[in-house]
Amino acid sequence: MSTLEIRDLHVSIAGDAGAETSGIEILKGVDLTVKAGETHAIMGPNGSGKSTLAYSIAGHPKYTVTSGEILLDGADVLSMTVDERARAGLFLAMQYPVEVPGVSVANFLRTALTAVRGEPPKLRTFVKELDTAMAALDMDKDFKARNVNEGFSGGEKKRHEILQLELLKPRIAVLDETDSGLDIDALKIVAEGVNRVRETGQTGVLLITHYTRVLRYIAPDFVHVFIDGRIVEQGGPELAERLEAKGYEQVTRAS
Repeated sequence: MSTLEIRDLHVSIAGDAGAETSGIEILKGVDLTVKAGETHAIMGPNGSGKSTLAYSIAGHPKYTVTSGEILLDGADVLSMTVDERARAGLFLAMQYPVEVPGVSVANFLRTALTAVRGEPPKLRTFVKELDTAMAALDMDKDFKARNVNEGFSGGEKKRHEILQLELLKPRIAVLDETDSGLDIDALKIVAEGVNRVRETGQTGVLLITHYTRVLRYIAPDFVHVFIDGRIVEQGGPELAERLEAKGYEQVTRAS
């Protein structure tokens, strides 16, 4: 059973990220533990540090960890390169996935599986795995021949992220606003994919969102509220319902 531990994490914008913002502290002491089989929802207003947490876990160079720890099954994540983190079992579904011209979805996914598993999957087995996962996400088979995210709609980009999640089977999945820009049908399909992964009990999910809409389809075990770079309130699903009814202002005043 894998565990991600975040201990007193402080993160600033990197010094070369821009003269106006460099050195500004975004995360101001975050403590969080996510175990395999658990779903944690991170909620909060814009600019509260939710996405900074996601990218700091993944190793984005825009952010500098000034103090604290991130541990995956006791291993020091902060000492790992970005690709080492992915091989260790960390997965990030980005809010705005990037395009990769000239690389097909099928080749991208087979390369990723090879990196994670340590050897290339047999072609026939890979094709069967890919077709099964795509069918579950209501994706046309022609999709695998398209270049990664090139010309994709918002819904297609998010389905592709969940397709990666289902195939790679990470230890910990960080989903940064996966519900952003999705219509109700696409949201249901994406949520079903996340639920299939978490129901295996082998993956811990850290779900970052502004809204409770996605939580109607992906029920969290724990809800954490971010305000000004800190977790200021924690609870179960009932906390998300209270935020939906009363908004973040009540939490902001209390913090």
